[in-house]
Amino acid sequence: MNSLRSGLFRSAIVPALRVHRISTYKEGHKMTTTTDRSELLEQLSEGIANLTTSDEWQRYLDCQSRFYSYSSNNVMLIAQQAHEATRIAGFNAWKSHGRFVRKGEKAIWILAPMVYKQTDEKTDEEQKVIRGFKWVPVFDIASTDGEDLPTVCHKLSGDDPAGIFARLIEFATSIGFTVEDAELPGSVNGDCTHELHRIRVEISNSPAQRVKTLAHEIGHALLHEQFDNRALAELEAESTAYVICQALNLDTSDYSFGYVAGWAGGGEQAIAGIKGSCERIQRAAASVLQSFGEQDGQEVAA
Repeated sequence: MNSLRSGLFRSAIVPALRVHRISTYKEGHKMTTTTDRSELLEQLSEGIANLTTSDEWQRYLDCQSRFYSYSSNNVMLIAQQAHEATRIAGFNAWKSHGRFVRKGEKAIWILAPMVYKQTDEKTDEEQKVIRGFKWVPVFDIASTDGEDLPTVCHKLSGDDPAGIFARLIEFATSIGFTVEDAELPGSVNGDCTHELHRIRVEISNSPAQRVKTLAHEIGHALLHEQFDNRALAELEAESTAYVICQALNLDTSDYSFGYVAGWAGGGEQAIAGIKGSCERIQRAAASVLQSFGEQDGQEVAA
């Protein structure tokens, strides 16, 4: 998944004076209006609703339910030892998913409760009691090989013939962010670090996927210098990327529908989140799209 390495909210919208004009995206191309962007968000909601009632979504949920949920203390331990880890499980848990830890891989150590059974003297019922903790090894998915996990997020294939990626770099530069190609760990496609004013994009992905990722990370740059809810932040950034890319004739449905639904926790939650953040998403997308043409300039500035 795309990774936001720092906090959120640089500004809800880029000040109009800071946006550098970029030559028109495509001769004769009509930029989206506010109404058009509302329709794109409706398409996103409809696509998520269809996905989350499918067999593919059920297989994805079944897989997710077999991953252990770690305590906040263990999350901190994992971050200290392997801050780039994305999916953690024990040796046998990975085997149950058809994946195997490679020989020589370094374990991540966490604390597991030592649970014992005892009989309640009053009720004569058997109870489970924690009597301390022990260190146990777990491994990141990057340390394993084997079957692919079920996913509803399918990476995009295809090229970038219109040069959208380069134009998005210009926009990122105009708001004070550098964009770097990088070899990122595991399944991470990109990240945005506000402290460094830096966006990184996985270099090995297809040009179309890299465009989508950069649009996503620009969404973080615009909206999320500080945040309290990571899931909502990811929903807003991916929804912003979807609107930007669809408006520029790049279909990201195969990736965006599953990404937004996955972070939101389901179809109804995702649709509610999109509705609640509709104005923020639209304004962030408009800030980017106006740099591809002149039509939205007055509207965004207002």
